[in-house]
Amino acid sequence: MKRVIYSLYIDIPTEELDQKVDSETKRLFKEHYKRLVECKTKYAKSIGVDFVLFEYDDKYKEFAKTMPKEITTYNIVNFYKIHLLYELNKEYDEILYLDFDVIPMYDTNFFEVFNLSFGPAVKNNNDFVKKINQVTETSQTIRSPTSKYYNAQAMLIEKGFSPENDVINTGIIGINTEWLNKLKYFDNFSEDLDLMTLIKNTSDIFPEKFRGFFGYDNETLFAVKLKQYDIPVQWLDENWHYHFDRQNHIPDSIMFVHTINKDFDLVWRKYD
Repeated sequence: MKRVIYSLYIDIPTEELDQKVDSETKRLFKEHYKRLVECKTKYAKSIGVDFVLFEYDDKYKEFAKTMPKEITTYNIVNFYKIHLLYELNKEYDEILYLDFDVIPMYDTNFFEVFNLSFGPAVKNNNDFVKKINQVTETSQTIRSPTSKYYNAQAMLIEKGFSPENDVINTGIIGINTEWLNKLKYFDNFSEDLDLMTLIKNTSDIFPEKFRGFFGYDNETLFAVKLKQYDIPVQWLDENWHYHFDRQNHIPDSIMFVHTINKDFDLVWRKYD
């Protein structure tokens, strides 16, 4: 059984950043780069698995060239991290992906806690989805769980499935060969992107206040694939995927801190 942990650091060129907030993220990633790599390397070593960091290199550039021009660099990067699951699976049986801003706090072995033969391990953001009557043109963004939830609903309806789905967060993914094969993420990928375009531009399933925030999102497609192929999921709880965002506290029980707010200084104080 070969296992690996990997992460992805793509220093997106400034002119390709989607939002102003991404400029600050770019700066902080550079500032904390060394420790963000070290903490993952240390964790992987402590549990006896390999660690691989992927960056802005020729392989990424080649992948980016295959993507339609309407897909932003931000979304290309996020599709690329799913692509890397399949690339690593050529050598490894079980894989754990950590976003670059995820910090392991302890050396508890993820692969021993989660038996990946029972299904991929991810977190859902279902609690953040607004009900239909709460949605307005200003209540969401293209990256919000609400947008992803209804976008996945529309895709599932168009594919002939029940619209019920879970808002998947791909900031941390544990998965093995069996489920990667059954997920078939990139099977009919062009057709799935075309469907996203159709839904965004012409579908009458949802009004414009919904469709205006639909996009080409890796998490939307992940949610669709899970339902399309009836794949069981092991849900990561707060301890294993802690959204560190608006709060200023990290409980002692937290294994993986996902530093959404990019307040790395606070996390390092807890880490040390």
